[in-house]
Amino acid sequence: MQAVCRKATEDDVEVLVSLIAGYAEKGIMLPRSRDVLKRQIDTFVVAEVGSEVVGCGSLTQLGADLVEIRSLGISEGYKGLGIGSKLVDQLIYEAREQQIPKIMALTYEVRFFEKNGFTVVNKEIFPEKVWTDCIHCAKQHACDEIAVLKMLN
Repeated sequence: MQAVCRKATEDDVEVLVSLIAGYAEKGIMLPRSRDVLKRQIDTFVVAEVGSEVVGCGSLTQLGADLVEIRSLGISEGYKGLGIGSKLVDQLIYEAREQQIPKIMALTYEVRFFEKNGFTVVNKEIFPEKVWTDCIHCAKQHACDEIAVLKMLN
């Protein structure tokens, strides 16, 4: 089963809404509205197996030298097949194309990111993230996500 990654298009919005909602309901991903996804579609990549979108991820710029991987998810039945790593590789490629030297994520899947070359770091080193998003999060004062970072230079 070969997955192919590509930039997302407006045609992908409905499947993204569904995929992200499944993770958000479990409390492991922030929800994204249909309107937000439409506005931010150019920041997303998707993974397809055949003509079916089975995974997604996005990049959000937090500063001149820092982007964050967000909304990284894989459909049930497609996990553990290397599709997540392909999505991360595509997002790293996108960050390099934008000449951004640092890429980070907040995650519960530390081992996955370590296998993809990321290192665990203290999330307080990302004030851009804290003031952009964390300030609006219900878990703000009891965040249990782990920050990971990869230098792209």
